[in-house]
Amino acid sequence: MIEIDIPGHKTLRLEHLVLDYNGTLAVDGEPINGVRDRLEHLAQNLRVHVITADTFGKVSDRLSGLPCKISILPLENQAQGKLNYIQQLGPDTTVCIGNGRNDRLMLQSAALGIAVVQNEGASSETLSASNVVCTNICSALDLLTNPLRLVATLRS
Repeated sequence: MIEIDIPGHKTLRLEHLVLDYNGTLAVDGEPINGVRDRLEHLAQNLRVHVITADTFGKVSDRLSGLPCKISILPLENQAQGKLNYIQQLGPDTTVCIGNGRNDRLMLQSAALGIAVVQNEGASSETLSASNVVCTNICSALDLLTNPLRLVATLRS
């Protein structure tokens, strides 16, 4: 678990990290440099979940050996499927990271929602639904290992 007290906001008690794959952890199905090491480090304190439609059919192979649960969702109703997933985990103890329109509901419902704007861009609805916006996945993941960065961004 990671606990982060954000003055004037709330105390986060995070147990789960839920991530989109394509556009968030990967570009064109290939993991972004630095992602594997950061996920391995975060898995020491959080249960890591990757939920995806697996557009390029590479997620299981590319994340092989990482301590994470991979869930492949059907193409239909992905936004609702991702929301249902975090509701089962407990949204109050979940941090979510994504970029696509289908990520907006999970980011909005999570204790902490982080949107990333990378090569695929990001949906404006997802940006509005998030608590924090980062320009790359490594910066987003680093917020969880350097919580004072989150404090500086979210405090009142």
